[in-house]
Amino acid sequence: HGTDDPIEAYIQEALKKGIQEMTFTEHMPLPNHVVDSRLQRECALEPEEVQPYFSEVEQMKEKYKNQIKINKGLEVDYIEGYEDKTKEMLDLYGKEMEDGILSVHILKINGCYRCIDMGAEEFGEIVKEIGGVEKLYDLYYQTLLKALRADLGSYKPRRIGHPTLVRIFNRRYPLEYQNEKLLDEVVKEIKAKGYQIDFNTAGLRKPFCKEIYPSGLFLELVKKYQVEIVYGSDAHTASDVGRDF
Repeated sequence: HGTDDPIEAYIQEALKKGIQEMTFTEHMPLPNHVVDSRLQRECALEPEEVQPYFSEVEQMKEKYKNQIKINKGLEVDYIEGYEDKTKEMLDLYGKEMEDGILSVHILKINGCYRCIDMGAEEFGEIVKEIGGVEKLYDLYYQTLLKALRADLGSYKPRRIGHPTLVRIFNRRYPLEYQNEKLLDEVVKEIKAKGYQIDFNTAGLRKPFCKEIYPSGLFLELVKKYQVEIVYGSDAHTASDVGRDF
């Protein structure tokens, strides 16, 4: 999702940049009624689109097998309260997945689900609703910790996507987050479970972010605990494949 660029265009861009291995991680369908239907269509595959997506990646794997290693995967949203439904979907799709990402985009706030990366104005509304930027950061990292500890079955992805996504609008809502105790707990949990982090350059392209996910204190802890990192360009358009690597 993001543009109409065909999958093959992403592969050709990767070859141009000398990339030897790449993973496609379209967003797994979201459970019904978590977000409104417009957002559901914009942000994730519909259930009937999953198998055609897998089939197309499989065709490209065969076509380019002598030029680049291509992995077939999904980006999976952790949504508090929907662990059983997420596990059910992973059990359905997991045998096809060769790689995957586990991410937090959606937070449960006052009984409602809010997507934190849809726009600066909406982010500001969420900040107001929760009672401040720092409280929003706290909730994001607490939710990330729940994602790490959740039982999502044997196909749970082992790479944590854009782990400081909450900073996507940090230039509009600046905060030097200093809750080292919570961040330390998150990174130690990643290390203890043998998970990786997505070292994601997309934040550099976001006008109110201009930094890699993760940066700052989180990245210092990643280095301290020697957590494995995997480069991710989070390319929603073919031209962004490998960008800023």
